[in-house]
Amino acid sequence: MNAFFFKPIYQERIWGGQNLATHLGRTLPAGKKIGESWELVDRPEACSDILSGPGVKESSGLGKEAEGRHNLHTLWQEKRAEIFGTRAPDLARFPILIKLLDAQDNLSVQVHPQSGQSGESKTEMWYFLETTPDAKIYVGLKKGVDRKKFEQAIGTPELPKLLYDLHPQQSDAMFLPSGRVHAIGAGNLILEIQQNSDTTYRIDDWGRVDEKGQPRALHREEALASIRFTDHEPQFVQPHGERVLQCPFFSVERAFIYPGEYRVWTSDQSSFQYHFLAQGELKIDDRTFKRGESWFVPANAESYNLEPLGEGAELITVQWGK
Repeated sequence: MNAFFFKPIYQERIWGGQNLATHLGRTLPAGKKIGESWELVDRPEACSDILSGPGVKESSGLGKEAEGRHNLHTLWQEKRAEIFGTRAPDLARFPILIKLLDAQDNLSVQVHPQSGQSGESKTEMWYFLETTPDAKIYVGLKKGVDRKKFEQAIGTPELPKLLYDLHPQQSDAMFLPSGRVHAIGAGNLILEIQQNSDTTYRIDDWGRVDEKGQPRALHREEALASIRFTDHEPQFVQPHGERVLQCPFFSVERAFIYPGEYRVWTSDQSSFQYHFLAQGELKIDDRTFKRGESWFVPANAESYNLEPLGEGAELITVQWGK
């Protein structure tokens, strides 16, 4: 199978836990609150190492001497069109970041700057892999809330009441263009697809403090300059066929592959395809993929067959926005 497999980068977060192990079978650092797994990233402070792929020897992990020499950034620099496709943008780094988020507590009320503002803009999408019955997300503002009302409520218990809240279910998706105020509530396990950015402006952190009794830094002035105050009561994404979302930065498709249904996956040479198995099991050639596994198919890859196992599979595919 002509595909790359990348080593996840686990990030401890105050709101995280061990659900990536419980639900997705990951091996996590013991006793750590792992809130994020950076599945595909090309940033100065973190870059995805290749575990195996074309031209890279299969291994259970890279040795220290190999780390950094075989990674996503190297591919991006040296084999742009061949691996990423003829539509790959002329940018210094691979422009998409893919994460898993395990929210066992509320994330901060936050916003990402819009294009042209200070910091890196970030448009993103959440795809819900697991949710508890009382899980919430907070997205945009309730109708009638303007900047004045919002600013007056900052730092008070009234602020969350001004945010629009929804109860997600498994396989729901939410689009978050940059400038949309938001927070992920406790009880959500999410696949996040986003622009390659790590700029977040926190407005409120639910009165939370760390193990030393210190609150996390807030960025209220920057946040107020970034929020879209006309963004009221957004709804979940409504897929059109297999297309979940198409935006200028990435496109996302979802395929339900049922028992007895065989698929042939092909490339059109214009884009890579990143696959994430959200539910079920798939067999490709002689390899079986389980829930939570992912693989990166180069634009120049040959076609291959997908065979669902058991009760079938739910497959997410990310590629360039069109």
